[in-house]
Amino acid sequence: MIDDLMLLKVLVAADGATERNLWRQAAGQASVPVEVLEAGSTSEAGTLLKRGGADIVLICAELTGARDLATAAQTHGSAPLVVVVLPRDYPIKVDDHTGTVRRPTSPEQARDILNNAIRARMPLRAMIVDDSATMRSLVRKILDATHFKLTVEDAAEGIDALTRMKSGSVDLVFLDHNMPGLSGIETLTEIKREMPHVAVVMMTSQMEPAVIAKAKAAGVAGFLKKPFYPRDVNEVLTRHYGLRV
Repeated sequence: MIDDLMLLKVLVAADGATERNLWRQAAGQASVPVEVLEAGSTSEAGTLLKRGGADIVLICAELTGARDLATAAQTHGSAPLVVVVLPRDYPIKVDDHTGTVRRPTSPEQARDILNNAIRARMPLRAMIVDDSATMRSLVRKILDATHFKLTVEDAAEGIDALTRMKSGSVDLVFLDHNMPGLSGIETLTEIKREMPHVAVVMMTSQMEPAVIAKAKAAGVAGFLKKPFYPRDVNEVLTRHYGLRV
């Protein structure tokens, strides 16, 4: 799908021509070149997937068979990012592997959603910071099992992590709260002070109100309560990319 020219295939499954046209306009303003494949039904979308796959699949929640199409797309060999587009207050339940967004009302809104989805398809450089080698290994395995593309490195303590991060090679940090030396909160504070663009997810075994308040004040992007699983990481990353209602 994603080739040397960074051309992405986006499959839009919606029975309304107006909605499909909105996404087509958004693709013309996207951050990378985009080829739009349009389907007015789930059967047509399924055929297009089988024929050539896709990098991103946008599915209108009101489309008959939308949920089945989302499931089929997730298991397709091209491993697309699947996003269900919801009308306001539409009662639909989606699984952990599916993004959800509200239906855009302008090409600009659609462009922003599409650009978020494009970012989510790109490799994300992540760092695990935890003083336990066993925990770092476990977290690495969990990250490897998510459906996001992560390049992972790790550090055993905060000072080493900060030193290595200053090279600009990290986008996202999974940071243990309870560490000797520079604590999780102190490390978080330094990261956000020196590298505000880096998102930090705090890992903790106890979701204590005081810890949550301090982390939020310091600029934490989210929390993972130990023990956690690939679905929990998927949820955090989906929200990180702005692809969860």
